[in-house]
Amino acid sequence: MAVDATQPYDDQNIFAKILHGEIRSRKVFEDEHTLVFHDIAPWAPTHLLVIPKGAYVSWDDFSEKASDAEIASFVRVTGKVAREAGLVESGYRLIANTGLDSHAEVPHLHVHILAGRQLGPMLVRNDSRR
Repeated sequence: MAVDATQPYDDQNIFAKILHGEIRSRKVFEDEHTLVFHDIAPWAPTHLLVIPKGAYVSWDDFSEKASDAEIASFVRVTGKVAREAGLVESGYRLIANTGLDSHAEVPHLHVHILAGRQLGPMLVRNDSRR
């Protein structure tokens, strides 16, 4: 089920439950503002999720309301985790879905870090733009 990014934050979403310690995760990194953990249903050999600890529904919500410290942590931790996992040389993909058209599934901002194999094209090209 896709998430409407204009809806208020749902503090019962799965990532909120992970942050509150109600659901366990395989943690990779944590600081004051950001948590990184392994996805339970990986799409690639390396599939990590980076989430801010604040209650943000989407990238838009986060970029508008988060503190500078939260934003810096989120961005820097994403790069740090990719470097420390050895993903830079072979490459990796970052995905952040927002809203119904993107098929976002969890109403908490998160970035997927995918790596470890050829990932293929992101989208099928729409020839109507020609």
